[in-house]
Amino acid sequence: MKIGLLTGGGDCPGLNAVIRAIGRKGIDYYNDEFIGLRNGWAGLMQLNYIELKREDFSGILHLGGTILGSSRTNPEKDEGGYDLAIKNFKELDIDALISIGGNDTLGVAVRLDELGIPVVGVPKTIDNDICATDMTFGFDTAVTVATEAIDRLHTTAESHHRCIVVEVMGRHSGWIATHAGIAGGADYVVIPEYPFDIDDIIDKIQQRMKRGKFFSIVVIAEGVELEGAGWEFKTRESDDFGNVRLGGVGNLLASEIEKRIGIESRAVVLGHVQRGGTPTAFDRVLGTKYGIAAIDMVHQGKFGMMTALQGTKVIPVPIIEGVKESKTVDKVTYEIAKVFFG
Repeated sequence: MKIGLLTGGGDCPGLNAVIRAIGRKGIDYYNDEFIGLRNGWAGLMQLNYIELKREDFSGILHLGGTILGSSRTNPEKDEGGYDLAIKNFKELDIDALISIGGNDTLGVAVRLDELGIPVVGVPKTIDNDICATDMTFGFDTAVTVATEAIDRLHTTAESHHRCIVVEVMGRHSGWIATHAGIAGGADYVVIPEYPFDIDDIIDKIQQRMKRGKFFSIVVIAEGVELEGAGWEFKTRESDDFGNVRLGGVGNLLASEIEKRIGIESRAVVLGHVQRGGTPTAFDRVLGTKYGIAAIDMVHQGKFGMMTALQGTKVIPVPIIEGVKESKTVDKVTYEIAKVFFG
């Protein structure tokens, strides 16, 4: 078979592990040919592609990012965009398409599947917010990076008697914030799923000070909405999928804490460092499992489906089940984090 392969949305540790697994098994076991579509859906829209040979899948397992490039291009933004995508799919004379991406990228895959394009999805996001799968690759790496940062910030916060607010990624869900907060021993975790009370944060910090703990670490997800006077954001840019560029909640929260208590407060925004660099061993293995499952699904004709980790097994599930809503942090997990607040 001749198979198109693309990676869309934000880059993510483990993408190249997926690509490698698809290519190696596809060539060695099925005698497949591969077309790499550059920069996500833009590659299909613009016929920007490369022919991938076996050597292109070698030596990339440990690399971060994606050898295919990525973008947030949305065919729906252009009139006739899906018609052009279908036309180019046929012009490339490919038999199937493997789309590796998050909610937005896989949302396009759902629409193309409805229009008759044979597509298999692989869920990817460091936010871990795709439904129908227990975990997405890249999440473990992001949590590991955030946890190491919190560990380092503990020592400088204690030395200078400061409150440090650590802003981590998480648009609609606080999986990174919650897991890194638990692993790093944060004194408070603020996530989009559950309302928070600034007075409660202040109270917990003051309780620590009464116990002789003159420093605190607060972890906040970038997607938290801070409402009230002086907390509003200015109008921001949006991408092709309508996602507003985030960042800044950490600084706002740190400023408010310092104003109310008088303790010196600083914000540290981890930003893209969480999604850059080499993937953890866990993400390399999970990405490999996803890639193997994806190429097998293509040859089994399981189109309109995506790979999903459920328990210890990778199984096919409808892509629509993964993208119909964001997977949010469950109350049980957040309650574990709350035990250690203050």
